[in-house]
Amino acid sequence: MGKPTGFLEYERKVGECAAPLERIKNFREFHGNLPKTEQQLQGARCMACGVPFCQAGVMIAGMVSGCPLQNLVPEWNDLVYSGNWEKAYARLNKTNCFPEFTSRVCPALCEAACTCNLNGEPVSTKENERAIIENAWASGMIQPRPPKVRTGKTVAVVGSGPAGLAAAAQLNRRGHQVTVFERHDRVGGLLRYGIPNMKLEKKIIDRRIALMESEGVTFVTGVDVGRDKKSKELLDEFDRVVLCCGASNPRDIQAPGREAKGIYFAVDFLTSVTKSLLDSSLRDGEYIDAKDRHVVVIGGGDTGNDCVGTAIRLGAKTVTQLEMMPKAPDERAEDNPWPQWPKVCKTDYGQEEAIAVYGHDPRVYQTTVKEFVKDKEGRICKLKIVSLEAKENPKTGRKSMEPVEGTERTIPADLVLIAAGFLGTQGYVADAFHVELDSRSNVYTRQGDYQTSAERVFTAGDMHRGQSLVVWAIREGREAARAVDESLMGYSNLK
Repeated sequence: MGKPTGFLEYERKVGECAAPLERIKNFREFHGNLPKTEQQLQGARCMACGVPFCQAGVMIAGMVSGCPLQNLVPEWNDLVYSGNWEKAYARLNKTNCFPEFTSRVCPALCEAACTCNLNGEPVSTKENERAIIENAWASGMIQPRPPKVRTGKTVAVVGSGPAGLAAAAQLNRRGHQVTVFERHDRVGGLLRYGIPNMKLEKKIIDRRIALMESEGVTFVTGVDVGRDKKSKELLDEFDRVVLCCGASNPRDIQAPGREAKGIYFAVDFLTSVTKSLLDSSLRDGEYIDAKDRHVVVIGGGDTGNDCVGTAIRLGAKTVTQLEMMPKAPDERAEDNPWPQWPKVCKTDYGQEEAIAVYGHDPRVYQTTVKEFVKDKEGRICKLKIVSLEAKENPKTGRKSMEPVEGTERTIPADLVLIAAGFLGTQGYVADAFHVELDSRSNVYTRQGDYQTSAERVFTAGDMHRGQSLVVWAIREGREAARAVDESLMGYSNLK
């Protein structure tokens, strides 16, 4: 702990963001960086706690507290403060394969669990992490380091999202020959097409993929394993297979009129926009356009917010976001103490932009769709919505959100985006490899294990645990790599 009184002497500072009305003019990242000297002072705010919940990654009251990757947060905060950027990167790289991703898209569980957060503002750990990794790239610390010895073992990784990339990076580091199969035209999975450019510019992914290729990882795109390539082919060609295909089944909204034209899943909307941006800067018109439309986003969370921000950038006439649950409190409730994850209302970048453009928060709480109304051409033109209230089932004691009589109303809607989450892995991949699923349609393994019910087939990420965070995907990819390595070599020195 280089500065014992740092948390008292320095206020929390973060890099400035471009103003909402300015940043909606493009799809570029809009979060700025602090000068290096100021960033170092932010490292001084870390208290080097005796019990650092920031790096714990433990379950408290059914929620994760601290970083699931168990990043060595106090160590590299102190190294940032002392200006020892090379050692800071070494400690960060020890637990996290892709800090450039997590420092942009992770909700910062570390900061929520920071002791400074108990009576003040947390250490800006997420920005310290970003400063470390970007300094490492800029200063040439990150260079290709292919393994000096190859084991002669081969591994196929199916899916190139954060779990697949983490598994591939670790297994390649160990000396196994790794090939990553991706069904889309570009590598990245969720990172590429599920997260908009303004949160994660794709050059950041390309930079990392180029490094992995130079270290010996092979990427094969445009191949849908289970359809284009049979599972038997993979098992014949490779010693082990790791399935990292994500939780790819979007949850639907079943209401009369669902078949109307102009209703899309959020992932299809976001993918179409990002692909068109990458292919032609939107000039090809091959995307779901929101220009001059009344856009309704059904669902909250990160994906719903990303739909709001994307629709605004495309020129939506109005944007409304429907959320089934009540608005969370603005401050912690008494039954939600630190270091639990704070169950408070978060106004994210998309909502900020909607407020700036339209003059009000786009979210309508405790509301759902009762009917999708079509025009004579069969296209969505309105939504009948209804308010909800929590009611307790007298038999089970469980509460559910139920419609309130007499609260039905109609709102304009000529583009509807369903962002209601995901329901598990896609069946054709599971069927192709004959792997067992659990009750939630995720690939089943024993607790704490990554070996599926099929011989030589492993799994990791959302396909294994269900829809979750990028940090969890990276952790699972790393742990699955260790399990694969042990099965191949009889032991593992991967962490």
